[in-house]
Amino acid sequence: MSRDIGEFGRQRHEVLIVGGGINGAGLARDLALRGIKTALVEKGDFSSGTSSTSTKLVHGGLRYLENFDLRLVFEACRERKTLQQIAPHLVRPLRFYLPVYKGDKRPLWMVRAGLFLYDLLAMFRNTHIHGMLSADRAVSHEPALKREGLKGVAVYWDCQMDDARLCLENVIAAAEAGATVANYLQLDGFTMCDGRITAAELVDRETGRKVQAEADLIINMTGPWMDQVRAMAGDQEPMLRTTRGAHILVPRVNRGDEAIYLSSQQDDRLFFVIPWGDLSLIGTTDTDTERPPEETVATEEDIDYLLEESARHLHGTALTRESVVASFAGLRPLVADTRDTASNVSREHRVFESSSGLISVGGGKYTTYRAVAEEVAELISKRLGIDMERSRTAKEPLPGGTISNFAAEVTRLQSAYAASAELVARLVHRYGSRAEKLLEMSVADPGLLKPVVADSKLTRLEVQYAVQFEQARTPDDVLRRRTGLALEPGQGLSELEAVADQMQDLLGVDENIRQKWEKDYREIHTRIRRT
Repeated sequence: MSRDIGEFGRQRHEVLIVGGGINGAGLARDLALRGIKTALVEKGDFSSGTSSTSTKLVHGGLRYLENFDLRLVFEACRERKTLQQIAPHLVRPLRFYLPVYKGDKRPLWMVRAGLFLYDLLAMFRNTHIHGMLSADRAVSHEPALKREGLKGVAVYWDCQMDDARLCLENVIAAAEAGATVANYLQLDGFTMCDGRITAAELVDRETGRKVQAEADLIINMTGPWMDQVRAMAGDQEPMLRTTRGAHILVPRVNRGDEAIYLSSQQDDRLFFVIPWGDLSLIGTTDTDTERPPEETVATEEDIDYLLEESARHLHGTALTRESVVASFAGLRPLVADTRDTASNVSREHRVFESSSGLISVGGGKYTTYRAVAEEVAELISKRLGIDMERSRTAKEPLPGGTISNFAAEVTRLQSAYAASAELVARLVHRYGSRAEKLLEMSVADPGLLKPVVADSKLTRLEVQYAVQFEQARTPDDVLRRRTGLALEPGQGLSELEAVADQMQDLLGVDENIRQKWEKDYREIHTRIRRT
């Protein structure tokens, strides 16, 4: 996957997609697989906005049943199954406990009825059908649950995922199918003729180089930036209601391997406590905000809310500010409506067509990105006046998605390559069937298997692969979105200098750029200590 900015100016594309989050990446993959000449640009790194700040779940949306969004839940349950099939290394089943306490707004009978409907909308094709546990049995399985007032615990299944890598693999798949893709390439405006858009003015944020990209159609899939892009095309009326979703990572409070779904006593909002390796991921909040997407962070109030509500529900936890290993937040680009609370705003997506020819997509939820892409591709077919072949994205595995037996693959690769069992297992679970491609690189250069610094689990191999084959351009790209080390204890700060050195050599940048990489990374990932 090469980054050739000149390619955008040398040829006219049928479709140019602005926005390299999950929706833009999914659409690029869908169109490229159909043979459409497609280009995708992202002003930061792929998935660097909302698409890497989710709750890391592929789920049917159990709570959406309260808003009677039955169609959305049905679609999400179907897409959850599809994503398990095309990306089994990134989308894995996860058991959830939903405890019900005396006096809760949602009594046990209501929760049981809701889960039956949930399974029904999934056509009973979930990993397991829901069940119920008595209070005593539930506490014996998950000692973190408070026993006092516990009426029972509902058990159901959804999926956990790596959001940044799921987005990235859609980008990689699009590029391998013929799409032209580039990160750090920012939209600067449009070229208009008789009120219609004919080209996009792009600026390479690394070099300042400008390029004009001509396209028959331009699609605005910029998430919370959607209204800003629409304004460039002359549409000034805002269509989004942005809400902030914040998360924190703390030392593991789940005693078992299941996620816990809790109800806030402050505002009745449901939130998760999810196992995340040696940590627990807690979130999310849902707060209206008008701050720019670039300034979105977990606020003091967000962190206090999540700490207080977790401690209120869980037994034997002593969470404080010092417990917080990392935090992150993103903006949900919800389509504005008149409902009172942020949590009640529908997650349904909407498509907006401008008189300039710009097509914009707002709303939606991560789980349904593939279905949204398929729908938008059909609209593009009509606007271009061409007959496209049927979408292949529900059947075609994502890169690495052909793996079927993880344990057998780990054993096979460990016996074939001089790498530790721990490294091989990590590569298989991150790259799926493409893990062997990385290990093959180490045959020619065994030094790549060495950690970037002593006692780090990150190897030089992973850094080189991210740069050469995944268009990583900064240490933040590697440590936050290619490997996720930034969300672990230490936040990748010990590895930062070594990663910057290696990337400087690989990319051939000067010392000023390297120093800026380090400065930017430290500013981002030490923010939690100042919050």
